[in-house]
Amino acid sequence: MSLKEKITEDMKAAMRAKDMGRLATIRLLTAAMKQKEVDERIELGDAQILTIIEKMIKQRKDSITQFEAGGRPDLAEIEKGEVAVLSEYMPAALSDAEVQAAVDAAVAETGAAGPQDMGKVMAVLKQKLAGRADMTAVSAKVKAALAKG
Repeated sequence: MSLKEKITEDMKAAMRAKDMGRLATIRLLTAAMKQKEVDERIELGDAQILTIIEKMIKQRKDSITQFEAGGRPDLAEIEKGEVAVLSEYMPAALSDAEVQAAVDAAVAETGAAGPQDMGKVMAVLKQKLAGRADMTAVSAKVKAALAKG
């Protein structure tokens, strides 16, 4: 079952269960997916859907920070619930050691010699690690690896 089909099935299940919070979050996700399909006139694959989910999670986390700083724990809780639902569709996160191994392999694969090659290494890693690792942390590891070399 593709990720798109799973999301559709989960939306139907949430409707039957009358789980309004979950249903609202899944509807937001399907709306974002449909918007991307219409704008770019394409059929989304799993990798593209994961990119959309990742972006939505990042937006929610930013909102949580803002709501907590603004003294609105009620709104922060709603956002946390949305993050929990969206996170269910993400693949299992890689461990720190697995990310480091992927970084080392990508540096070797691209033949990167210094910081000027960071773009090449990140391009390779973005495809391999999309949705499975925090790309900010991956970027820091690449920077450190290239500084040594």
